[in-house]
Amino acid sequence: MSIRYSKSTLSLKTSEIREILKLTEQPDLISFAGGLPAPELFPLDKIIEINKEVLETSGRAALQYSITEGYKPLREIIAKERMGNANVKTFSDNILITNGSQQGLEFSARLFIDKGDIIICESPSYLGAINAFDAYGPKYIEIPMDEDGMIIEGLERALEEHPEAKMIYTIPDFQNPSGKTLSVKRRKQMVKLSEKYNIPIIEDNPYGDLIFEGKRLPAIKSFDTTGHVIFLGTFSKTFCPGIRIGWVCADKEILNKYIMIKQITDLQSSTVNQMELAAFMEKYNLDEHIDEIIKVYKNRRDLMLDSMKKYFPKEVEFTKPKGGLFTWVELKEDMDSVSIFKEAVAEKVAFVPGISFFPNKDHHNFFRLNYSNMEETKIIEGIKRLGKVLYKHYN
Repeated sequence: MSIRYSKSTLSLKTSEIREILKLTEQPDLISFAGGLPAPELFPLDKIIEINKEVLETSGRAALQYSITEGYKPLREIIAKERMGNANVKTFSDNILITNGSQQGLEFSARLFIDKGDIIICESPSYLGAINAFDAYGPKYIEIPMDEDGMIIEGLERALEEHPEAKMIYTIPDFQNPSGKTLSVKRRKQMVKLSEKYNIPIIEDNPYGDLIFEGKRLPAIKSFDTTGHVIFLGTFSKTFCPGIRIGWVCADKEILNKYIMIKQITDLQSSTVNQMELAAFMEKYNLDEHIDEIIKVYKNRRDLMLDSMKKYFPKEVEFTKPKGGLFTWVELKEDMDSVSIFKEAVAEKVAFVPGISFFPNKDHHNFFRLNYSNMEETKIIEGIKRLGKVLYKHYN
């Protein structure tokens, strides 16, 4: 066909990782690839009950258009409870409801990025964010990480050399894909740098509630006194991803820009889903539900890490996350995880090759494993199979 598409559409590429993951749809394959929550933990009976109550008591309002900002009782709960848990003092007027945090990422790209602009991010970083940003043609400066997250000296050096950079993107809690957490000291330093160089921080925080050890660290946003930090949250990992409800928490001036983008994109998020979620949190304690999730995920993390110690070659390194959904595996420098992936699929086990988590595509010897979505017996068997593949390259 000779249809004349826009230049921006013609520049879009199919996600290479999505193409790879098509191979994982085999029914007998053990997949550690997706960042999926465990469906058996969805509070299905309670959701059915709440759905019935909302439709019976407020059905016509629930099925009607609503304001772009989102259902106010839900925004009030988010501001008080969810942001309060992150040590952020805010109000409903600082909250915009989005269709998952992925929409918040896309809106952030649309708001801040012009072609050729510089984004500063962790190395590695979340592939969903990279895909959202790539549509706008940026350049990336990747900042290395250690056990305390993004190395601040590297961030400061990047800002000194590129004061025109448009935003800092970070996942501070149990980072996807590495599982690492940014220390409190570095959170404060990052905020000071954002103020000094007048650059916004996009704080992507889907995993902060899923903490296995210690107490939750205060969000980067909690140290923000000038409005430079934009917090993206979601219920996908702590409730149900299918309801597609996330939020943006930001200074009113910035939030109004997000609201305008939301208006021209889809008018609003689902009214009925917002009302049902608000009703659920008014009737039940979401934190108690999250505690049940944590018990299961912590057990699965421990089982996966113990299995990796037992069945992987000793030279293979991997992170030991204190929460979240992922561990990050480092192979010998000369190994290619995409090739390893193909061998693993032949053994009926899958993971996500690491190359897509690096915006500049310059590291090949890493891969990500998810432990939240697979039952315990399959975790052990899957790691055994993967260890068998890895030993071929280490012996």
